[in-house]
Amino acid sequence: MSEPSKVIHIRNVGLEISENDLLQLVQPFGAVSKLVMLRAKNQALLQMHDLPSALNLIQYYDGVQPSIRGRNVYMQFSSHQELTTDPNAQSRRDQDSEPNRILLVTIHHMLYPITVEVLHQVFSPHGFVEKIVTFQKSAGYQALIQYQTRESGVHARTALQGRNVYDGCCQLDIQFSNLTELQVNYNNDRSRDFTNPSLPTEQKNRSSQSGYGDAAALYGISPANARAGVYPQMGNAAAIAAAFGGGLPPGINGNNDRCTILVSNLNPDKIDEDKLFNLFSLYGNIVRVKLLRHKPDHALIQMEHGFQSELAVHFLKGSLLFGKQMEVNFSKHPNITPSLDSHDYSGSNLNRFNRNAVKNYRYCCSPTKMIHISTLPQDVTEDDIISHVEEHGVLVNTKLFEANGKKQALVLFDNEEEATEALVCKHASTMDGSVIRISFSQLQTI
Repeated sequence: MSEPSKVIHIRNVGLEISENDLLQLVQPFGAVSKLVMLRAKNQALLQMHDLPSALNLIQYYDGVQPSIRGRNVYMQFSSHQELTTDPNAQSRRDQDSEPNRILLVTIHHMLYPITVEVLHQVFSPHGFVEKIVTFQKSAGYQALIQYQTRESGVHARTALQGRNVYDGCCQLDIQFSNLTELQVNYNNDRSRDFTNPSLPTEQKNRSSQSGYGDAAALYGISPANARAGVYPQMGNAAAIAAAFGGGLPPGINGNNDRCTILVSNLNPDKIDEDKLFNLFSLYGNIVRVKLLRHKPDHALIQMEHGFQSELAVHFLKGSLLFGKQMEVNFSKHPNITPSLDSHDYSGSNLNRFNRNAVKNYRYCCSPTKMIHISTLPQDVTEDDIISHVEEHGVLVNTKLFEANGKKQALVLFDNEEEATEALVCKHASTMDGSVIRISFSQLQTI
C-alpha cells in the first residue's frame, strides 16, 4: 500500500460517472483541491485539501464499498504527494487535429436511441448543419457531422464536448475529422443531406454509410477527458419517449428520481433475492436487493435509474406472485446500504439493460399469460421446454421456433400469475449448458 497522501487514486470510473459524481462522494470528508479524470483508463486522481481529510476518506471506504450510479469504485492513496495539472495539456491535445467543419462524434453510454433528427437538434444551434452520416463501430455509435463553415464546427466542439444528450447518459466525445466533404447518397434514418432534400430514401442493397466504415481506424479516436453535463433541451421524459418509439406509456411521466422500491405482501416461504431480481430486472438494471428480516414479506429493490423504478412500480403494482398480490411503491430510502444481508447485482451480466437497452424498454409491460424464452440450446425440443416449466402452472400452448438462427420459444399459461412464477423461477436457469432468458410476451395467442 502507498504511503498516505493527499492524492487519491480511484479505479473503475466508468464513462457514466461524472466529475460531480466523484465530488459528491468525497466532499463530506473535506474540500477537494484538484480533480483529473483519466477517461481512457477509467480512472481518476483527486487531491484533498489536507492529509487528515484524505486519511478519513480512505479509512471510511476501507470498511464500506463506495458505489456511484450502481458501479463499484475503488480508492487508494496515490504514489504522488501533489497533483500537478498542466492547463495547456488540453489545448495541445485539441491541436492534434486541425480544426475542421466536419466533426467525428462518438456516443458513450448510449442508453437511448440517437437518431439523425436528435443529432441535428443538438448540433444545429451552433451553425448550419449540411450533412450527417451515422454508423456503428467497435468504438461505439458514431456520426460524422458537416457544418457549412469551419467556425461553426469549432464552436460546436467547444460547446458540446463531454456533454450528455440525455440526463446521465449518451455522452458526446467530439473530434475534428480530416475529411473535406461528406458524401451522402440517401436521406433516411442513418444519413441526411440537408442541402439536398430530394435524395431517395431506399438503399437498394447499398450502405448509406459508404466511405465511412473505417472511420474509427482512420482517426484512432479514444475517449477524451470529458466533463459530464446535460444538454438543456432534453430530459428523461424525452429519452423514455424515444425509447418507447415516440410516446411515453400511459401513467409514466419520466421525471422520477427515486431509485429504491419497497415491495410488500410477498410470500416469505417462496421468495428470495434472485427471484425478485429476475422479475424487476425486466424494467431496468438492478443495483441491490434486500429482504427485510424483521418484516419477512417486505423487500427493498434499488434500481440504476429513477425512470426504471418508475416503470417497475407502474407495471408491477398489484401483480400476483406465489398466491399474494404484491404492493409495489417507492421507498423513502434513496438507496440500499451495502451489508451482509443485501445482495449486490450491480456487476451482474444478467442485468438486461447492459446491452440492447432500447429494445428492452420497448418490451416493458405488465405481466402477461405468455412468456418468451431465448438463448436456448440449438438441439432443444418442445418437450424439453414443457418439462422445464410445467411445474409452474397449466400450459395452454407452446411453440418452439427459430429466429436469426437461434432457437426461441413461446409458452402460454392459463393465467398471469403462473407465467410470472415461471419467469421468476426459471429466468437465468440452465438447459443443457445454456443459460436461458425469459421475458413476458405481449402476443395474445400462439
